[in-house]
Amino acid sequence: MDFLLPKVAYAATPQLDEFIRTVDRVILNPLITLLFAIAIVIFLWGVFEFIIGQQSGEKHTTGKSHMLWGIVGITIMMAVWSILGILMRTFNITGINPQEGTVELR
Repeated sequence: MDFLLPKVAYAATPQLDEFIRTVDRVILNPLITLLFAIAIVIFLWGVFEFIIGQQSGEKHTTGKSHMLWGIVGITIMMAVWSILGILMRTFNITGINPQEGTVELR
């Protein structure tokens, strides 16, 4: 499968490698975790509103909407995570570990 991908020489400096690793570890991974947490909180808030607002049609509808958007957010993030895994396995990309949040640059 190497005939489809050109050979590229990387001239990355150690400082650039460390900067990219730091951005990944300090900014991107916590941001992804925060987005998952927000989507779950929105879904759970919608469940709460749905249950509490049984008597009020407006709160009932608002709860359903929050549950829907929470599920949409979780689904989109899981789909992106799955597509990333499929692409990494298909093209045999190594050096990236999404579970640990590490990137090994060459």
